[in-house]
Amino acid sequence: LAVIAILATALALIAEFDSARLFDIAADPAALGSSEFLPKGYFGIWAALPFGMWLFLAVEGVPLAAEEAKDPATDVPKGIIGAMLFLFFTAILVVFLLPGAAGASSIGSSGVPLFDALNATGQRSLATAINALGLAGLVASFFSIIYGYSRIVFALSRAGYLPRFLSLTGERHIPNWALIVPGIIGFLASLSNEGGLMLSMAVVGATISYALMAASHILLRKQQPDLHRPYKTPGGVATSSAALVLSLIALTGVYAYDPRAFWYTLALFGVIASYYFLY
Repeated sequence: LAVIAILATALALIAEFDSARLFDIAADPAALGSSEFLPKGYFGIWAALPFGMWLFLAVEGVPLAAEEAKDPATDVPKGIIGAMLFLFFTAILVVFLLPGAAGASSIGSSGVPLFDALNATGQRSLATAINALGLAGLVASFFSIIYGYSRIVFALSRAGYLPRFLSLTGERHIPNWALIVPGIIGFLASLSNEGGLMLSMAVVGATISYALMAASHILLRKQQPDLHRPYKTPGGVATSSAALVLSLIALTGVYAYDPRAFWYTLALFGVIASYYFLY
């Protein structure tokens, strides 16, 4: 339903697109490298990286289904590559069509860009329908997150990094405690008024995990070159090295946008690392 919402919005806004509206943000003369194309200069690119990542965030959750896939060596790469290509397509639609129809300045300050872009172009009935479809997509994302966190907690518990009871399964081999305990923590966190802060912290955590995965891939290629690999990364170490550098740059981009999220997440990682090394 959420995909239908994005595609319907794109079809409705194509006729309203005007490339001049992409550049209606006044350039900041005090910003280094500012221009009509980069109104906030180079700092704007840096601070926008976390938002760009949100267009793809959590796609790395696809491999969490590996143990439940019939042929993970074939199915998981197909799933993640297909998801990346489709997300790239929808990202292009959102990033260009919305500001091109309603204005970059207007969409840049919007909390509900699809809804506001359709309203700005006079398509109020469609905007209401899209809002309802978007809500359905948001609910669906909750279930994918629940699935993802349960498999991570289950795997960490089974490996001995978290309390053992979290990897206990029920009669249907479902990790019940790995579903329930983080769910309670997540529900309590949702009662706070710091949703934006938690979202930014999630990006910090994601960029750290991306950097660690890229570094791990490089180490595996160097230390175990003969390891059986059903799927080989195109470009090999060069691809992983580029991903590592980009992840670290994106990590610092969160600091440019919200320093609190940056330091809070690093402090949280420090606590978790202390637990790991000491216990």
